[in-house]
Order: sequence, then C-alpha cells, then structure tokens
Amino acid sequence: MQDLESGMAYTYIGSELELFEKAIHWKQYYASFLQPYLQGDVLEVGAGIGGTTVALCNGAQSSWTCLEPDSTLAQHIDEKIVSGVLPSICTVHNGLLSNLPRSYRCNTAIYIDVLEHIEDDRAQLEETARYLLPNGYVIVLAPAYQWLYSPFDKAIGHYRRYTRASLLALAPSSFHCVSAFYLDSVGLCTSIANKLFLKQDQPTPKQIEFWDSVMIPIARVVDRLLRYNLGRSVIVIWQYKP
Repeated sequence: MQDLESGMAYTYIGSELELFEKAIHWKQYYASFLQPYLQGDVLEVGAGIGGTTVALCNGAQSSWTCLEPDSTLAQHIDEKIVSGVLPSICTVHNGLLSNLPRSYRCNTAIYIDVLEHIEDDRAQLEETARYLLPNGYVIVLAPAYQWLYSPFDKAIGHYRRYTRASLLALAPSSFHCVSAFYLDSVGLCTSIANKLFLKQDQPTPKQIEFWDSVMIPIARVVDRLLRYNLGRSVIVIWQYKP
C-alpha cells in the first residue's frame, strides 16, 4: 500500500460507509448498468472501505486499482484483499490521482458517490483523462438534485448534489456521453422526507435495511416505467476520445 507522496494526511469525515456497505440490493441494482464498462484495467477513485469494490469487481477484469486517500480506509481494503474478500487482481493505493505513476493507464475510471466530495470536480475529471486509454470510460454515480441538499450531505462532506445536466456540463471536450440517467425514484421520496421533516444527519441501520430490502426492488420497476428520468442518484457514463 502506497503512502501519499506529499506526506499530507487525509481523513474522511463521513461515517456512513459501514451503513451503506450493507445495501446489497442497491449495489446489485446499479452494478447491473455498469458491468458492461468494467473491463480491462479499472481505476476506482475514492474506494473507501472497499464496499463498492466488492459489489463491482467480479475478478474478470485484468486489474482493479483502489485509490483511497484516507490511510485507515485504505488499510480496510488491503485487509479485504489479503483475506480473499476481494479478488487478487485488486491493489490499493493510499493517495490521490496525482500520486499514481505517470505511466499508469486504465480502461475505466469510476467515481461511485465520490465526485460530490471533491471541491473542484471539473478539474478532477480533466485530470482523470490523463490516466485513460483511448476509448476508455469514465463512470460517475452521485446524489441527485441540489435542492435536496440536507444536513446528511453536509455531515459527510458533500460539496453539492447533481442533476444529469450539471454532471454533463463538467466533462472535458474529450469525454463523449454514452449514457446519462437517474436511479432509485422510490428512494427519492425518503430524501424528500428527510429534507422537509426528519432533517437527520445520518440514516439509522433500520432505515437503510428497509430502503435496501423493500424500496429498491420496487424502484427497479418504477424506474423502468419512468424511463430512468427521476431518481435519488444520477449516473453518467462517458467515453474518452482524445
């Protein structure tokens, strides 16, 4: 596991990673849309404790690089690799994009609930292009609708939420949109309720369990009926064509 070359320590302020790690149905749902693009060498930016990695990395890829700036979280990923929870193709790098070797290249870079934590999101995507192979992909999944910004968003370090249009507007000219859509229209109702009434800075384990086990299966049906035009999360997939 690499240390930050700059020597600067980074600590993730959120405390929701363990809660959402157990959201199995949700992870399986969005994974079904992303799997066709998760081939070759994959870079996962902001891999946290590896919960998303477990859901998305099926071992069929050539390599899977987990980039995580928090050394404590990176250690959790390292332990998952050593114990066999994650495939042996996975490696963890404790650092930022700028800490990756200049020669590093990937087929796909993913940001799953990460880009909203980065202050200069546009510059981040521009930097990502430097590590992509031609015709590679960039995938972003992020919380939707700025008007839903809540105490929970603030507590876990979100700078913003996105719409499909605001995400697309960030892309460098070399990024060409493959797909842009929303997921979890049913879960959107819980976000609205929290914004207007509950004002929680974090959901409870029971709320996460109910959302994941009851609401996500319903959302699979409703999202399709709505043609993926409404949801709690927004996903954009770009192809890099320099």
